[in-house]
Amino acid sequence: MTETINTGDIVTGEITHVAEFGAFMVLPDGKDGLVHISEIANEFVKDINQFVKIGDKVKVKIMGLNKQGKYELSMKRTEEEVVEEKPAMFLHSKSSDDHFEDKITSYMKRSEERQIDIRRNLKKKQGIAKRRR
Repeated sequence: MTETINTGDIVTGEITHVAEFGAFMVLPDGKDGLVHISEIANEFVKDINQFVKIGDKVKVKIMGLNKQGKYELSMKRTEEEVVEEKPAMFLHSKSSDDHFEDKITSYMKRSEERQIDIRRNLKKKQGIAKRRR
């Protein structure tokens, strides 16, 4: 088992110990590593024991080496990231619903007018408080 492992590689390791903050595992090259609880899953992990147990063989991505020469690992980054195209949220992009566009335009105009009034009133109040006798 003298396999060389580099940062960014995805390998299979065996869980040797589970703690509240993460799971320790041994990798194919014989070195130890830690999968921090924040790197277990793409969701909030309250109880790590729901995701891993001692003896489980899991895929991990090598994130790097720490000062003690132990691997920093991630289980959640082994999954291929699915890039979904999200609609661009630009202020000037047009919707297919003209009625909606009219409502938004009206709302933005009223909102800007209110902000101007608020700023004007605030400046008046500050001006009165700053006058000297």
